[in-house]
Amino acid sequence: MSQSSRRTTAGLIVLALAIAFQTIPSANHSWNGYHWARTANPFTLYLGDNLSSAWKDFLNIASSDWSQSTVLDTVVVSGQAKRNCRATAGRVEVCNAAYGSNGWLGVAQIWVSGSHISQGTVKMNDTYFNTSTYNKPEWRQMVMCQEVGHTFGLDHQDTNFSNTNLGTCMDYTNNPLGPPSNLDPNKHDYDELVTIYTHLDSTTTVGAATGSSAPAALDNPSEWGQLMKVSHGGKTQVFERDFGNGHHVVTFVIWA
Repeated sequence: MSQSSRRTTAGLIVLALAIAFQTIPSANHSWNGYHWARTANPFTLYLGDNLSSAWKDFLNIASSDWSQSTVLDTVVVSGQAKRNCRATAGRVEVCNAAYGSNGWLGVAQIWVSGSHISQGTVKMNDTYFNTSTYNKPEWRQMVMCQEVGHTFGLDHQDTNFSNTNLGTCMDYTNNPLGPPSNLDPNKHDYDELVTIYTHLDSTTTVGAATGSSAPAALDNPSEWGQLMKVSHGGKTQVFERDFGNGHHVVTFVIWA
């Protein structure tokens, strides 16, 4: 699905939303200061495509959207992961599979040493995306855009599913089409990326040959470690598992 085709499809679905008030987006939605170490901007981050045909266009659109940032570019490349979406040092692996009725719709995981991201994964759970509720282009695009955004170090702008859309995929919603549409990043996301990546590092983790010493695949919620944050009645949660020596894995989950 091309970006123009997607917008045509979205335009055919007419939904009304009564706007009672305008929600002001967060000015700071960094995810605990996590970021990829790099020595120059803009930097290029590879997104490994381990996706079935039903998902590939959504990743390509998300990659194009996020590459409008002035500090980073993303390039979709052949994936190196298998069904369990094993992480690869220096890049992000993006996967889909029927991971089962485990409750989660999408998961983003980052392997972190200190505040530096060394590798990441994004998983889309077809067990739920193949149901009538979520088997829609707008849900696939919003969740893909959002989970990829987390692997850059972005948190949500807002976690209330019921209030007015902020016009960004980093905003939770019960209706991705809005109005406004929550299918793409917005200016606040791009501005926050500039803030996160203003300072340069003396080393780089982008494309690095070695990653964290933590396991490269953590599929089961029981492996995610300590629950650190709960948003909006438990529909979103953040877990952290500490592997010692400054290495930990952080998991951002959207529950179906």
